[in-house]
Amino acid sequence: MTKVLIIEDEPNMVLGLKDSCEYEGYEVAVARDGKEGVEKATTEKPDIILLDVMLPLMSGLDVCRTLRRRGIETPILMLTAKAGEADKVVGLEMGADDYLSKPFSPREMVARVRAILRRTDSSAAAAETAPSYHKGTLKIDYRTYEVFARGQQIRLTLKEFELLRFLVQNSNRVLSRDQLLDRVWGGETFVTPRTVDVHIRRLRKAVEEDDRRPRLILTLRGVGYKFDEKALAE
Repeated sequence: MTKVLIIEDEPNMVLGLKDSCEYEGYEVAVARDGKEGVEKATTEKPDIILLDVMLPLMSGLDVCRTLRRRGIETPILMLTAKAGEADKVVGLEMGADDYLSKPFSPREMVARVRAILRRTDSSAAAAETAPSYHKGTLKIDYRTYEVFARGQQIRLTLKEFELLRFLVQNSNRVLSRDQLLDRVWGGETFVTPRTVDVHIRRLRKAVEEDDRRPRLILTLRGVGYKFDEKALAE
C-alpha cells in the first residue's frame, strides 16, 4: 500500500489531507512539527511526503534540505501559503519535487500526488530494463539510481535523476523547456519553465566540474538545453 507522510501542524489541514489521502486508499502517517517530520521520513519510509513550509521547531525548507543531505530521495510536495515565485523557487532548490500554494482543493492535491507517484512508478519500471550509462567521468546506473561524477557518488532527487537521464538519452539534441516539462514532469502538474531552470542549475552543481562554466549541460538561449556528450571525451 502506498504510504503518504503528512508533515503539517494545522489541525484542520491535517484532517483534510488525511481524509483525502485515505479516501484514495493510501496509508497515512502524520508529523506535526519539523523535527518529528525528519524522524518519520527517515524511519517510516513513505512513498511521498506532503510538507508544509511553516512548521514548529524546524521549517519545511529546513526539513527538505536535511532529508536531501541525508540522501533521502522520497518525492516531496511542498505546501506553501506563500504565492511568490521566489518562495517556490527556494523550495525547489532545497530538493522539493513540486509545490502547491494554499488554499488548494483536495482534488488538486490528489491529482498532484497521483502524478508524482505515477512518475515514480514509471521511472522504476524503466530502470529495471534500461542499461547503465558510462562515458568519461560520468556513470549512471538506471537500475539502482546511482550516479558517479569524477569518481565520486553524487546524490540526486528523483526529479533530478529523471531530468539527467532524459538529457543523457537525448545527448547532443537541443531540448526545449516545454519538452522537458512534458517528458520529465508530465502533463498533470502545474509547473512552469522556471521549474526546469531551477533543476538544471541544481543538476549542474552536481555533475559539472565548474557549474559556473558548464561543459556538459549547455544553455541555448531562447531555445532550451543540450547535454553535450562530446565534453566527456575531452
